[in-house]
Amino acid sequence: MANAQVFEFQAETKKLLDIIINSIYTNKEIFLRELISNSSDALDKVRFELTQGKEIYQKDLPLEIRIEIDNKDKALIVKDSGIGMTKGEIIENLGTIAKSGTEEFLKELSKGDKKVDTIIGRFGVGFYSVFMVAKEVEIRSRSARIDAKAVLWRSDGMGSYEVQELDQEMDRGTLIKVYLKDDSTYFLGKEKLKSIIEAHSNFISFPIYVDSEKVNTIPALWKEPKFKIKQEQYIEFYKFLTHDPEPPLDYVHISVDAPVQFSSIVFIPKKSIIIFDTISDEYGLDLYVNRVLIQKKNKELIPQYLGFLKGVVDSPDIPLNISREAIQENRVIQTINSTITKQVLRKLEEIWEKDKDKYNSFWREHGKVFKLGYTDFQHRDMFSKLIRFNSSRCEDESGLVSLEDYVNNMKENQTEIYYISGNDRKSIENSPYLEAVKDADIEVLYLFEPIDEFLLQAISEYKGKKFKPVEHADISKIKGKTKESSPEDKKRIDELVAKIKQVLKDRITDVRISSRLSQTPVCLVSSTGSMSSQMHKIIQMINKDTSVPKQVLEINPEHSLVKNLCSMLKKDPKDKLIDHIIEHLYELALLQNGYLPNINDMAKRSYDIINKRGEFYLRLNEK
Repeated sequence: MANAQVFEFQAETKKLLDIIINSIYTNKEIFLRELISNSSDALDKVRFELTQGKEIYQKDLPLEIRIEIDNKDKALIVKDSGIGMTKGEIIENLGTIAKSGTEEFLKELSKGDKKVDTIIGRFGVGFYSVFMVAKEVEIRSRSARIDAKAVLWRSDGMGSYEVQELDQEMDRGTLIKVYLKDDSTYFLGKEKLKSIIEAHSNFISFPIYVDSEKVNTIPALWKEPKFKIKQEQYIEFYKFLTHDPEPPLDYVHISVDAPVQFSSIVFIPKKSIIIFDTISDEYGLDLYVNRVLIQKKNKELIPQYLGFLKGVVDSPDIPLNISREAIQENRVIQTINSTITKQVLRKLEEIWEKDKDKYNSFWREHGKVFKLGYTDFQHRDMFSKLIRFNSSRCEDESGLVSLEDYVNNMKENQTEIYYISGNDRKSIENSPYLEAVKDADIEVLYLFEPIDEFLLQAISEYKGKKFKPVEHADISKIKGKTKESSPEDKKRIDELVAKIKQVLKDRITDVRISSRLSQTPVCLVSSTGSMSSQMHKIIQMINKDTSVPKQVLEINPEHSLVKNLCSMLKKDPKDKLIDHIIEHLYELALLQNGYLPNINDMAKRSYDIINKRGEFYLRLNEK
């Protein structure tokens, strides 16, 4: 280049270039994002100058970014009509990295556990990423100053660069010509370029053209005033963002100036994407800084239980000179997370108040994920209002009640919220634990999923009402006084209790009269009274424990089978059939609780009982 001055890159710039050129990148296309971002910054600067009424070269030039494909030279051209650079500015901006925090950048890289492309764009060194794909870069720039000259900058990124002022005129702005390496010529494809722009730079506020076709046709809606946006625009934006053909169930548009400045639109999809009941760890909102995509699906922007949300967050307050791990711990992100969480919970509460069918639709689709909010103690009250369960008051398994509904329907002297767990409504309704509460018309929450009990234990209570497994409920307090047994009946029951303890020995912890049974002869309940049988089984499964727990055996003194046992015991305390029946009742109670007794022993006893019954009828017929 005749009359050109040759400069050596600053020492730390050389080191940076060497790292960029020789490192293995997972995503080379990031270079285009950085060049477009630089062009956008240049356009912002000239627009500001114009609004200040300053003298600007070619002040009527449209503010835009144009990308052209030069197949002949195997080069990519990125040009803008921005502020441009003088000779001194081009040397300062492209020859050194004095303002870019290079020492911190290199310090992060030296840790050895980061890919360079996870940090590019956060340190103001984005331009140098072009050398991932370029064997040579040529820049022509014309400053917006009236008296400035065009300047040419050229380098192969190997240690030096050339700069020369040009005599010929050019339009205001900067033109970058990237001569591509042989392994990077696929960037000459128009569709490839369009896909990169749509992924990373679609919401730049200036028009971007690829070979005269405008690419960024969808505006950054989150930056627009809410009162100017039509419903159709939100739907169009959602479909562009998610590729979901259905419109969203609802959305929240957030604009906050303090304590952190950020804009966001989050959508609640109509349909869940849970596959095979597995909650995906791939969730989060797209993070932008000044309309430029920094990270897809940033999980730190929302809690996991709101992982069904789709949307974007844009904040100029997010520091870009830190690593990805530090961003996740950043207070700005935490503040954004908390604000979005509150706004979404308020929106869900609003949906419930205005359209209960719509809210129930949300719950059926996203309830499995939403239940994970039991760990969010900061928003526990808001969360508790929004959870739903099936209950004994519902007509079928599809019905839903809120905790507010339950509390409003509680009996006058009821002090606890009762629940029972099971695989489905049919199996729950056949549970002996429900017999007394059904007779007393007491509502019980039906829990169909393992997480439900963890949820209730975590939130502990609602409006001062504690949650309690119905198998541990003292229903007598609500039912009132029950019929007292005669002294003779009481004596018979006491003798049967003693006999049961003698037969079952240490397989049970106690035998007691039940206040919960009305149709079933016996049942087993936890001896501690703090954990339901279902929860105990879940914990056993987690610990791979197959043992049968020791529980309390409760007996129903009004059941005909129990009365018959009392009669048999009075007639002949040594009758072996009594032992068989007690063993059999215990095993049936185990089965009802989901525990499998010794099948062979149980089968043998069943045969003996049937045989004894047959012999009894034969004796009757002989008489």
